[in-house]
Amino acid sequence: MTTTKSKVDHGLLLIVVGLAAWAVPGGGHFIIKERKRGIIIFVTVALTFLAGLYIGSIAVVDRVGAKPWYAAQIMTSPVVGLIANKVEMSVAEDNKPKYVSYGKSHDVGQIYTSVAGMLNLLCIISAVYMTWCGRGEMIGAEEDDT
Repeated sequence: MTTTKSKVDHGLLLIVVGLAAWAVPGGGHFIIKERKRGIIIFVTVALTFLAGLYIGSIAVVDRVGAKPWYAAQIMTSPVVGLIANKVEMSVAEDNKPKYVSYGKSHDVGQIYTSVAGMLNLLCIISAVYMTWCGRGEMIGAEEDDT
């Protein structure tokens, strides 16, 4: 009976680590006490994504007109969905989109934001794999002082 419970607990832990790693880049590593790695992941993914937004404007997050790019971008964090809502809901007085982006800066911005999403996807997989293998320590795990 304890093996079934531990399998369920471990499976739940894998899901929690995966969701935390997606919600906040590096969050999954932070949960398994790989804090330095989690901070490095957060800074890298966040700066890459923010650089893409800076280069191409907020309009590079387009879930309607650029679905393949958006699929990569949403891997960064669920916050990308909120940005997409902001872009879609913002309409100027003349019924035209408020945020637009064209040309090379748009393309480069899409590439940067998508690369940030794909990088975070690799980090999500890393956090879940490290948890599955038993690497790292769990937050709330009892210290053994023997």
